[in-house]
Amino acid sequence: MKKILITGSTGFVGSNLVPYLKESGFEVVGISRKGNLPTLTYESLNSMLWDEAYAMVHLAGKAHDLKKVSSESDYFEVNTELTKKLFDAFLKSKASVFIYMSSVKAVADKVSGTLTEEVVANPLTVYGKSKWAAEEYLMAQRLPEGKYVYILRPCMIHGPNNKGNLNLLYQFVNKGLPFPLGKFQNQRSFLSVGNLCFITLQLFQQQPNSGIYNLSDDGSISTVQLVRLMAEVTGKKARILNIPKPLIFAIASVGGWARLPINRERIDKLTENYVVSNSKIKKVLQIELPLSLTEGLKRTIKSFSAP
Repeated sequence: MKKILITGSTGFVGSNLVPYLKESGFEVVGISRKGNLPTLTYESLNSMLWDEAYAMVHLAGKAHDLKKVSSESDYFEVNTELTKKLFDAFLKSKASVFIYMSSVKAVADKVSGTLTEEVVANPLTVYGKSKWAAEEYLMAQRLPEGKYVYILRPCMIHGPNNKGNLNLLYQFVNKGLPFPLGKFQNQRSFLSVGNLCFITLQLFQQQPNSGIYNLSDDGSISTVQLVRLMAEVTGKKARILNIPKPLIFAIASVGGWARLPINRERIDKLTENYVVSNSKIKKVLQIELPLSLTEGLKRTIKSFSAP
């Protein structure tokens, strides 16, 4: 039975990936900074454990700080320096595969057209810069024969019981509040955690050449379409207002000054275009994803109303 080391095993992705890999016949060892059972701490990763392992999936990282209380060094310490240390240990070990969970934000904060792996990286946030710095380090190291590294760049990940931005939008729809951004027809990509787990398993089973891969569900969806889908799943009526864009931006400007929930940053997040191509990973692995964009989103939305 092959042993997989997973950092960030108690997070949202880790809590889905660990049982998925176990059910697929792997032995999984969870690793976290706190090391609460059944996980180990990073300090517990001795050379013997590394040599016993087939692979590491490095999920642990510092995400966007919505409260904006973290310093730049906090991001680089976790997202960059920790990744370097783990990868250096991997290179010295007998382990074969290293998977680094990066982010599309390591490449671009805004997307014009469709984001592919060929786009030149230009991260603007400290989060994106710290992820990109880790990627650069991994790509600069010489891989010994028999070792493989996969840098995965997922877009917005969702799944049952994920309490992220989708849940906030769901609460809006579930209360029957009118959605005021009907004039905006954007397109966004999403990634079901179920599809992420499937791709990770395929990488282990097929072990293709090392590379960088974007991860997303097939297709894209607008925020207005997403609101309608949420209304359909919950049995609510979709109430969408077509308020002129200049008025929306004026209200958002006042909201930012008055520190109200409606501000320009939130409007931009809800209405931006961010379409991500998954054609490279699908071509390399010769796969079709098990969950469609709509089916994956429906599963997530249904979980928000579960007791």
